[in-house]
This record gives sequence, structure tokens and C-alpha cells, in this order.
Amino acid sequence: MSADHAATLKAFTDANGVKHPLLSDFRRQMLPEYGAMVTDEKSPIYRYAKRAFFVIDRSGTVRFIKIHDNALDLLKPEDLLKALKESGA
Repeated sequence: MSADHAATLKAFTDANGVKHPLLSDFRRQMLPEYGAMVTDEKSPIYRYAKRAFFVIDRSGTVRFIKIHDNALDLLKPEDLLKALKESGA
């Protein structure tokens, strides 16, 4: 899920050969529900998306969530691959 526009995500998937769908929440309706958006109105980054990782299986069940408050924090690739394998996605 990304706060980027759907057209931006399509360009990214086309340019990088991504086979799975990337979800756009450009209007920021879902991000707060997942806890993946700064909602403190006093924050200088109010309504910015947090760096977050979700694995959703084929039935639509969320199987993995990792949300970082610091956008510089990244998930280790092996942790994400493990979550993908465990989800059956």
C-alpha cells in the first residue's frame, strides 16, 4: 500500500517488472486504519505514510505487518521473504 498515485505505481511496476499488484491509497483512507500514517496534527509530517510492510494472502487476510516510525528503518529482505513463504502468498 502506498500513498503514491496509482499511475506512479503502474509506472514503477512496468519499469521494474513487478508481477504482484501494488495498492495505492493516494486519498489516505486506508493508511490510518492500518496504523501506517502519521496522524498527529502537530507533527511536521502529518498525513505522511510511515514505512510499512504488509503481506496479504490470496484470500485477503493480512499475514504480516511491520510498521516503522522512522522512514530510514528498513526491513531485512530475508525477513520479508520469510513472511511471504509463511503466508503462502
